[in-house]
Amino acid sequence: MLALVVLYTDRSAFFSPVAVVVVAAIGLVAILAQMRFYNRQHHDPVHGPVWLSVLGVAFAVVALFANGLHIKAALAQVLALLAVGSFAVSGAVILHAFRKRDAASK
Repeated sequence: MLALVVLYTDRSAFFSPVAVVVVAAIGLVAILAQMRFYNRQHHDPVHGPVWLSVLGVAFAVVALFANGLHIKAALAQVLALLAVGSFAVSGAVILHAFRKRDAASK
C-alpha cells in the first residue's frame, strides 16, 4: 500500500511536512497490522509502545492544523519531524521485539 502511495504521488508533494507524516503513519499502520497478525499466531504477544504512538499522533495533528493554531511554518516542520521520528522509533521497537522473539523460539 505504501508503494502505491509513493508511486502515484507527485514528487513535489513530498516537500510538504504533512505528506511526510502521512507516509510515516502508513508505515506505522503496516507494522501495527503485522503485529496483530503475529500476535494471533504466537502465544506470547508483542506489544508496541502505545505512549510513543500517541505522542506521534499528537505531533502530527498539531502539525496538520498548524495554520489554524497560528503556529509558524518552521515549528510545524519540527512537529512533523517529531511525529515521523516517534513513528519510526515505535516501529523499530516493534520490529526489534519480533526479531528477539523469533530468535528466542529457535
